[in-house]
Amino acid sequence: MALLVVSLPKNRYRPSMNRRTFLSTATVGASSLASLDARSEALLIQSITKHAVRRNRDGSGTTWFHPRACMVPGDKGGPPIALMTQQSIGGSDYFGPVHASESSDLGRTWSPPKGIPALGWHPVPGQDGLKAGVCDVVPQYHPQTGTVLALGHVVFYRGARYSSKEQLARYPVYAVRRKDGSWSERRILKWDDPRGDFIYTNNCGQRVVLPNGDILMSFTFGPESNHRMVAGVLCSFDGEHLKVKKVGPALENKHGRGLLEPSITQFRGRNFMTIRAEDGRGYNSVSDDGLNYAPKKSWCWEDGTPIGMSTTQQHWLTHSDGLFLVYTRKDKSNSGVVRWRSPLWVAAVDPEKRCLVRETERVVLPLVGDGVNEPDDVALMGNFHVTNASPDESWVTVGEWLPSRKARGDLLLAKIRWAAPNRLVR
Repeated sequence: MALLVVSLPKNRYRPSMNRRTFLSTATVGASSLASLDARSEALLIQSITKHAVRRNRDGSGTTWFHPRACMVPGDKGGPPIALMTQQSIGGSDYFGPVHASESSDLGRTWSPPKGIPALGWHPVPGQDGLKAGVCDVVPQYHPQTGTVLALGHVVFYRGARYSSKEQLARYPVYAVRRKDGSWSERRILKWDDPRGDFIYTNNCGQRVVLPNGDILMSFTFGPESNHRMVAGVLCSFDGEHLKVKKVGPALENKHGRGLLEPSITQFRGRNFMTIRAEDGRGYNSVSDDGLNYAPKKSWCWEDGTPIGMSTTQQHWLTHSDGLFLVYTRKDKSNSGVVRWRSPLWVAAVDPEKRCLVRETERVVLPLVGDGVNEPDDVALMGNFHVTNASPDESWVTVGEWLPSRKARGDLLLAKIRWAAPNRLVR
């Protein structure tokens, strides 16, 4: 596994200065306290290092995509196991069967990817030659049952490419990894609501496991392709079956396909949602109960300047002492890159103003190449995931791909080292 230390702005954190000390030594008014708090939280990031888990820049192997990891407690007190789902990519939205790989040494080495039968390609009854695959899978450990819920959504293929004309109704599908390591069959998360007749899904979305074992998530949904909505969703899960219990009021944005790929997290007793959109913006919202969300707000800097985001997902990086967002955005260095999908950035979130603090922004995974004059040689990194791996470390995983270079690319892992323990991880 190759290692590259990413160049970062000078970190102002000192071992003798914790967050509380930093705040107490600053003289501020009440109106600026929230912004100062977010800046101090940025000092939590001690370092970021880039690792190549699997390589295929030369096209000699497999380009692995949608890499998403979760942490599973070790057997009989042994070290935790990182379980990563991933699948090959052969073109735009054309993905192979879902595989799983494991690491018992905090991501330094990984087992060879092994196919998950339930999340492979299955024939569609009554549709000769059409196969139902699975994509956008997110695995998450469920401590109340000791299982892993791998939730994605169905996608349909006929032949060696994705065709929008071949897509039937889209819906969430999942498989469960049991305590003994075996996988369940493929199951459907059912939601009998006409608003989801064309599509309803939690694809690529971060979820929250509640203390009683219920799961908070969000749906993007719509009766047709355009003007999709998002809403908070509460599900029950017993270790085998996932069921919708409640769906909250919808948020809307009637531009293009609408609101897509929502992710949620919990921070300081509230639920935060970040949302992909198709109007040159990304959006966020907040909720006390995870169902009733406030009106959406576009992502901007603390001075109100909008942040250009081109129809690409964002995800939360959540520490017990600070909330962060990982995202892509428009920049002078990536003006020629498709949807500005390189580099990946991280910045502290001001949770009261629901904005990003500009001076805290840094690169998680850098743009490699010339994003202005030779953008076809810049690998895209728009589909990624964030995992809290240990109290001292969080990960961003992404599958690069070069659309104009036969879908080549590496599977990358950025390790974010914390300056103070993340008490969300035990």
